[in-house]
Amino acid sequence: MLEIKKEGIILEKRDLGFEKEGVLNPGVFMEAGMIHLFYRAVGKGNYSTVGYCTLDSNQVVKTRLDLPLIYPQFEYEKQGVEDPRIVKIEDVYYLTYTANDGLNAMGALATSRDLVTWEKRGLIVPQYSYDEFKHLAETQGELNEKYFRFNGKYIVPKKLGKKVLLWDKNVILFPRKINGKFYFLHRIKPDIQIVSIYDLSELTHTFWDNFFLQFCDSILISPKYEHEVSYVGGGCPPIETEMGWLLIYHGVHDTVNGYVYSACACILDLDNPNQEIARLPYPLFGPELEWKLNGVVNNVCFPTGAIVNGDSLFIYYGAADEHIACASMKLSELLSELKLNLVKNEK
Repeated sequence: MLEIKKEGIILEKRDLGFEKEGVLNPGVFMEAGMIHLFYRAVGKGNYSTVGYCTLDSNQVVKTRLDLPLIYPQFEYEKQGVEDPRIVKIEDVYYLTYTANDGLNAMGALATSRDLVTWEKRGLIVPQYSYDEFKHLAETQGELNEKYFRFNGKYIVPKKLGKKVLLWDKNVILFPRKINGKFYFLHRIKPDIQIVSIYDLSELTHTFWDNFFLQFCDSILISPKYEHEVSYVGGGCPPIETEMGWLLIYHGVHDTVNGYVYSACACILDLDNPNQEIARLPYPLFGPELEWKLNGVVNNVCFPTGAIVNGDSLFIYYGAADEHIACASMKLSELLSELKLNLVKNEK
């Protein structure tokens, strides 16, 4: 049986305006023995920025900024920049995040060469209404009714005349190019979708038209087991292993006590990550301690960053939308467990 070690809370909010309501959902990157955390900091009115700190190998905070590192600057993110994930591809750091304008929540990108100065590259997901998405995506046949349940409700309200867009979050880049292409995950509920491009400039309106016309081909992970029956979403950037790309994602189950978020694991093919080859039929861990069960949002374990140190895998996650915690396990044991749970791929 896979043994999970709970490392506990490693970062808590401070009495500073930009993070007074909570710290959560960090992007994590380890380089030269130093662990970098880019975390969502929530201030009054659910206004989010990205805070920054470093940890040593014992998960102890070494340095921490007293001001946000990344903050809203444009209309499309005026309510906040949320849930950062980070990878380094060649000599560039790519930080993806959710841009919230108070009505729409969309995946965006910033890049850096030094982890200090960041250039915002704007929204990188399709900017379509649900009606526009449905018109294109159903050329292949009817969509799962959950797409309407989770997204269609947004076609009715109009706030200040602003167009209500299909929410597209959890944008996560693979940490290297595969066959010369960038691959990234994103999430239109209830599934995780995958995209591949040679260059970011390809992400045009025409590209997304064609993407939606073949939408079913882009669906990578769909709810399968009880703990993820409501919907799934990307978690940590994929980790390259001998078995394939290890993906830690989140699964959500609607219960009488509300949605319960758990950390989940699967394996994607190394050369063709459009193919899922294994998936755990149970969650890695979920909200069972008081500080995970009760907080700003109850019953939440939301993994967003992971590092490997030797044979140890450390998963960083937001707990109850208020704290940042960590869990660890033996990578070799997790891969062995996944090998016992190969999936039949019908793509």
